[in-house]
Amino acid sequence: MNKSFLLPLMLLTLQSVAQKRLPMLEQPVARKEAIKDNYFGQDIQDPYRWLEDDNSQETALWVRQQNLVTFDYLQKIPFRDKVGKELTRMWNYEKYGSPMKEGEYFLFYKNDGLQNQSVLYIQKGLNGEPQEFLNPNTMNKEGTSSLGSISLSKNQKFCAYSVSNAGSDWQDIYVMDVESKAKTKDVINYSKFSGIAWKGDEGFYYSGYDKPAESGKYSAKTEYQKIFFHKMGTAQSDDKLVYEDKEHPLRYKGAALTEDERWLMLSISEGTDGSELYFMDLQDKTKKTFTLLCKGFSSNFDFVDNIDGKFLVYTNYQAANYQLVLIDPQQPEPSNWKKFLPEASNKLDAVNRVGDKVFCTYLINAASQVNVYDLKGAILSTIDLPGIGTASGFGGSKKDDITFYTYTSFNAPPMIFKYDLKTGKSELFKQPNLKTDLGNTVVEQIWFKSKDGTRVPMFIYHRADVDIRKGPHPVFLYGYGGFNISLTPSFSIPMSYFVQKGGIYVCVSLRGGSEFGEKWHEGGKLENKQNVFDDFIGAAESLITSGVTSKEMLAIHGRSNGGLLVGACMTQRPDLFQVCLPGVGVLDMLRYHKFTVGWGWAVEYGSSDKKEDFNYLIKYSPLHNVKKGAKYPATMVTTADHDDRVVPAHSFKFAAALQDANASTNPMLIRIDTQAGHGAGKPTSKQIDEWADVLSFTMYHLGMDGFK
Repeated sequence: MNKSFLLPLMLLTLQSVAQKRLPMLEQPVARKEAIKDNYFGQDIQDPYRWLEDDNSQETALWVRQQNLVTFDYLQKIPFRDKVGKELTRMWNYEKYGSPMKEGEYFLFYKNDGLQNQSVLYIQKGLNGEPQEFLNPNTMNKEGTSSLGSISLSKNQKFCAYSVSNAGSDWQDIYVMDVESKAKTKDVINYSKFSGIAWKGDEGFYYSGYDKPAESGKYSAKTEYQKIFFHKMGTAQSDDKLVYEDKEHPLRYKGAALTEDERWLMLSISEGTDGSELYFMDLQDKTKKTFTLLCKGFSSNFDFVDNIDGKFLVYTNYQAANYQLVLIDPQQPEPSNWKKFLPEASNKLDAVNRVGDKVFCTYLINAASQVNVYDLKGAILSTIDLPGIGTASGFGGSKKDDITFYTYTSFNAPPMIFKYDLKTGKSELFKQPNLKTDLGNTVVEQIWFKSKDGTRVPMFIYHRADVDIRKGPHPVFLYGYGGFNISLTPSFSIPMSYFVQKGGIYVCVSLRGGSEFGEKWHEGGKLENKQNVFDDFIGAAESLITSGVTSKEMLAIHGRSNGGLLVGACMTQRPDLFQVCLPGVGVLDMLRYHKFTVGWGWAVEYGSSDKKEDFNYLIKYSPLHNVKKGAKYPATMVTTADHDDRVVPAHSFKFAAALQDANASTNPMLIRIDTQAGHGAGKPTSKQIDEWADVLSFTMYHLGMDGFK
């Protein structure tokens, strides 16, 4: 081990030549190993592979020392504590989730303001007295337990719910008696990416895995997902195995029941894109196997509901913008499919059936439009939304005559509407009482041309008194660009804070997402992934050339696949940005598929096990494109010790490489959260702390003083 790695941390001498130079503790020097892999005749060095071992004492020491340096630096930012206090003030307002109707009950989430986790309440009827039903804040003292799936049994006798701890994808499923709120003895362990599908009050279907080895629980490859049925009152060891596939260990499986409980639907996918549908008629006692409904895996198929004995399926099969088809289970061949809603010019983004209506959400330039149809596919109306934003929800059963939906935008915190299916009218049900007036802000959408000439839109959120074209202004540029995920307008307290302090928040609709259908997605996946980075770089260049900002006032941020985006852009164009914030990123593109569920991303990225994929992966993999002697922007990598989605080794290795290579005077920090995961279920207190650090770091290095 390099002796400097174990030296006591010492204070560096500060040359006060610029405001942005804060005194900094000496960072630990990560030792290098002579490890290399040969990919199709090319040797690739991997000197920091030892940081992949998240159970080693050496890695733990490196993490502690890195955090000591990072948090010491952040505390020296003059206004860091003020940012934290202001975020806490803004965060502290009541937040509600859309009500979920279950028989005579309504369930909804509520957070008083600063509770670490939202609490699930239950009430009888819309005018009933709400009672606390499930409070994850009481499940552990740190507030790091969070609720996942919630499912009431057919007659609302039982409620099954999943719980994850410290942000892990691993979940345990528990059952409680609805009336008494007493927990039963039924417990399911080793579940992940699972729904809960009740059959009467008898029991439920779920997706599970064999018990993982404790030493590799958060990093080892996750394989052989199975479908089980748990009968109430029995041990998990007695659960009935409903489906397994021993020949394909790297597939996801999920089960769902139709509302009439006749059909058991099985969805299988080989990764994050492309699926296959099967069904089983539970009324046919002679047949205990599944029948293929929609063959995979070149298209996506999602079961919506059954209408008059036929299955309503949402798919992009021969429809890049998606369509709705009716499939007869007796004649499931594509030639027999009936189009319920043909493909339109805009992407059909979501479908829900409630009562005798079908709610279809389309994306119009990355914002929601909701059309309502009858059960014959005839349009009845278009819901009048408050503005350019995102609508979601529309849950319910065939017996319901009301449903709820949520509307949000960059300057509009989620508000809940009740929709009456009989009258077709919407009325405001819950309006949040925000502690900050956002009436002085506006949202615009502008377009620019990417490197190859493709027109790409971006949303710009700013104060109305800020003339965006008379800059330069500080800009926080955000993107994702992958996995068929659409970035639509949504509210963020941290970004509203940044905007109130005179900054501009920009969200780019990059290729790789699904804002404009499957062609937009395909334009940014596999061998086309460089288009995503070109789009993001193009957005930055457009903002600079149009006078909105300058490279000295530009910060970029992304998480997960967006962390890859930031890592790739900062290594390709370190001259273009002032601040880079890669969060929980996929940064080692040659080895990502060897950890947890990384194998599922190969349909999006490709795999270094294939020569043709390796040839383009090596060109943009952030870890492998860090250049010795390059001058990198001020950088803070963020990750978490319990991230078993994108394992923290990605961030560890990337940070170590940056610290070794950087020739600028800018800090190369890594902030490693503890008792936290990829992001889902992160406690409010941890969210505020992380954003206070991120915004303080950003504002300081952009030269902002938000407190004058």
